[in-house]
Amino acid sequence: MTRFAHNGEIQIAFEDLGGAGGDPLLLVMGLGTSRFWWPDGLVAELVGRGFHVVAYDQRDAGESTHLPNRRIGPPVKALLHRKAPAYSAEDLTDDAVAVLDALGWEGAHLFGHSMGGLIAQRTAIRHPKRVLSLATSSAVPSDTKGLRVLRYLRLTCLPRFARLHHPETPQGNLDLAVALARILAAPSQHIDEQDVREFVDKETAHQVTSFRDQKAQSRQIGAKWHGRPLAQITAPTLVLHGERDPLLRVAAARDIADAVPNARVRTLPGVGHFLARDTWATYADELRALANRADEQPQIDGVTHG
Repeated sequence: MTRFAHNGEIQIAFEDLGGAGGDPLLLVMGLGTSRFWWPDGLVAELVGRGFHVVAYDQRDAGESTHLPNRRIGPPVKALLHRKAPAYSAEDLTDDAVAVLDALGWEGAHLFGHSMGGLIAQRTAIRHPKRVLSLATSSAVPSDTKGLRVLRYLRLTCLPRFARLHHPETPQGNLDLAVALARILAAPSQHIDEQDVREFVDKETAHQVTSFRDQKAQSRQIGAKWHGRPLAQITAPTLVLHGERDPLLRVAAARDIADAVPNARVRTLPGVGHFLARDTWATYADELRALANRADEQPQIDGVTHG
């Protein structure tokens, strides 16, 4: 069931995915995708590891507030533009905290994938007392701005996205989702309709198609960060990254781990950018170990110290 948190006039849609009574875990999905793109199988693994799992839609995605259209251009142009087209990166972190407030959670473990990992990093910096631990997968460092992002991108991947054209029909949406997933998966990872049908069916049931909305994606990726550096993160941190990620180089994960004090990095052979089923159990195990590590560390004034 969809619930809503509020950050000023912005409504943020979120959903309790199960595990009540477990350790609070907030999932942060990536660019232009709704909370429905978290695989049910991964959520089940996390609940099975003792987490109470909640996922939310960022502003401009899913059932959350969508901002008015502006002349921004494609996402890559918005990424490199100096001015934020609609809102700041700080606003995106405050949306996550608004969800915690609506849930009555004083703190939570954060797990962000792709751009969601970027937002999770910045939330840990801006709201350290609310983040019990931080896990990212397939994300770039939050300190990276403008053209410096290009050092992490595999640019040969971008033209493949531009060539995707599918009709806005139920079958067209499914075909587009399959094509996107296949681009993002590692070459050895087989992706078929069953791997994405649950995402598309859920979006259809809620009358959203976030993965088609390039204008909203441009507003999200164009949000600029004015906050402190990664070195300010105090929460226990885990950085996950597929070694065959076709979109982001492994250097992104290593640079995050190098910048965050006492962070741990794990790269996975044969894994891409897509959250394929062969990662679910491993990721859940890693997040459980991270949460245990956070529980073992002392807290001073609500901030975890290693």
